[in-house]
Amino acid sequence: MAAELTTSQLSEKHRTTLDQALDVIRTRAYWSPHPEHPKAYGENGSLGAAEGLAAFQALQGSRFALDQPGTDGWTGTEVSPYGPDLGIEYPHADLDVLLPAMRAGMGAWREAGPENRALVCLEILSRISARTHEFAHAVMHTSGQAFMMAFQAGGPHAQDRGLEAVAYAYAEQTRTPVAAEWSKPQGKRDPLSLSKSFTAVPRGIALLIGCNTFPTWNGYPGLFASLATGNPVLVKPHPRAVLPLALTVQVAREVLGEAGFDPNLVALAAERPDEGIAKTLATRPEIRIIDYTGSTSFGDWLEANARQAQVYTEKAGVNTVVIDSTDDYKGMLSNLAFSLSLYSGQMCTTPQNLLIPRDGITTDAGEKSYDEVVADLAASVAGLLGDDARANALLGALVNPDVKARLEAAAELGEVALPSREITHPDFPEAVVRTPVMVKLDGAKPDAEAAYMSECFGPVSFAVAVNSTEDGLELLRRTVREKGAMTVGAYTTSQVTEAAVEEVCLEESAQLSLNLTGGVYVNQTAAFSDFHGSGGNPAANAALCDAAFVANRFRMVEVRRQA
Repeated sequence: MAAELTTSQLSEKHRTTLDQALDVIRTRAYWSPHPEHPKAYGENGSLGAAEGLAAFQALQGSRFALDQPGTDGWTGTEVSPYGPDLGIEYPHADLDVLLPAMRAGMGAWREAGPENRALVCLEILSRISARTHEFAHAVMHTSGQAFMMAFQAGGPHAQDRGLEAVAYAYAEQTRTPVAAEWSKPQGKRDPLSLSKSFTAVPRGIALLIGCNTFPTWNGYPGLFASLATGNPVLVKPHPRAVLPLALTVQVAREVLGEAGFDPNLVALAAERPDEGIAKTLATRPEIRIIDYTGSTSFGDWLEANARQAQVYTEKAGVNTVVIDSTDDYKGMLSNLAFSLSLYSGQMCTTPQNLLIPRDGITTDAGEKSYDEVVADLAASVAGLLGDDARANALLGALVNPDVKARLEAAAELGEVALPSREITHPDFPEAVVRTPVMVKLDGAKPDAEAAYMSECFGPVSFAVAVNSTEDGLELLRRTVREKGAMTVGAYTTSQVTEAAVEEVCLEESAQLSLNLTGGVYVNQTAAFSDFHGSGGNPAANAALCDAAFVANRFRMVEVRRQA
C-alpha cells in the first residue's frame, strides 16, 4: 500500500508534541496541545463554528459509509436527548468477515514499531482536533451534554486523554531496547555471546465498548492505548451514541490508509436494535482486549466471562464528600453546587453522598447546624440554576428515561431539601431538562442505607447525617470498599482530620480532593496530571491513565541468535 504520509512527514509534524507529552506525564504539570475555546478554531484547516455545525447537519438523514469489509446491512436508531431524530444509518458488520480482515494488517502495524505507531495516532488526533466543532455537536446530540461541555469534554479534553494514552504506550514499549549484545565471560575460554532482539508484540483485536454519556472522553484512552501498542481496534458504540465514535473510526481509517497501513486496523461494529452484540463479541477468541465503561452488572459479567481477553472496566461507584469544617463556607457551597449541577450529575465523578455531622460544622461564618448546611447548599444550587439560560448551559439534557425515573423516585426516599424543577430549553423544547434534587437521610437509620449505599446516577444527591466526622470516615471507608468510588472529596480545617481522610483514601485506593473552593471541581480531572479512577476499588479496575493501563496490551518477544 503506497503511503501518502511518510514517516519523516509524520515525525516533523508530531514528534515535538510526543516529546512534550512524554515529559509532562513525568512532571504532572498542566499542558494541552488542544485549545479549549471554540474561537481558537476556524483557521489552518480546522473547522470554525459555522462549518462544524454545517458538517454535523450534513450527516443527518444519511448513510455513514466506511467502506469496511463484511457490511451486510445498515442500522441506526439515534435520537438526540434534545429531541431530533438524527436519522443516520451505519454499516452493520458480518463479524465472521470483518474480524479476519482486521487481523490481516497486524503484521505490518507491529513491524512499524512504537514510534511510527505513536506518530500515526497523533495524526489521527490532530485531524479529530481540526473537526472539534463537528464532534461537539455529535457529542451534544448523543449524550445530552450542553454545547460548551460537549465541545470541551468531548473535544480537547478527550483528545488530551487519547494523547496521554499514546505517551504512556510509547514509554512502556520503549523501556526495553530494540536490540542488545550479550556476552558472559568464561575464564580462559571464549565468552558466551548472543545477539538479542526485542519486539513489542500486540495481544490481538481490542474491543472498545462505548458509553452513552462520554463516548469520546471515555473511549479515546482505550482506543489509542490499544492502537499505539499494535492492536487493531473494533469500536462497538452505545446504540444511542454512535456518531462521535463513528466519526473517530472514519478519521482513523483515513489516516491509516494514507500512512500505508491497512485501514481495517480500526473498524466500527454498530448494532441493530436489541441485538446485544457486546456479549457475543466479548467472548470471541479473536478479541484479546476489552475496554468498557458502563453498568456494574455488565462490567462484572465481562470480567467473569471474557476470560480470553484483558478486560479494563469502569463501572458504578458511590462518590462521597465528607464535610467536617471549612474556612471558606461560601466558596465550599459554591463549589459543591456547581459539582452537583454540571451535566445534571450524569458524570461518573459527580458527588452523591454528602456526609455531614448531625451536630453541625465549624465555618468562617460561624457554627452551622446540619440543617443549616443542607439548606444553604440547597439555596446555593437554586441560586446557581435560578436563571434558565444559565441552567440550560450547565445542566444539558437528561440522557435517557432511566435517569428521569431515578430522579423522580429519589424524592420518595427521604425529606426533600431541594426539589427538582423542570426547565424548558429555548432551542430544543423536547429536551428533558431537570435541576438536581437533594434528599436528607439519617445515616444511623438502616432503612436509609439502601439509598445512600447504591449509585443513583443522575441529578440526585443525599445529605447524610452522621454522628460525627469519625463516624463519617468509617462510612466513607465502607462505601469505597464495598461499592467503590471514582472520587472522594473532603472539607476540613483540621490537620488531624485531613490526615485521617487521606489515610482512608490511601488504604482504599480512592482519588481524593481536599478543600476545593475555587474553579477546580471534584468531578473534573486534567489529562497528563490527574488520574481518573485508581483501579484499586470496585468502581474501576484501571486508571486513566497510568503504565498499568497500557503495559498489558502488548508483550515483549525476544529472539536470541548466536553471535
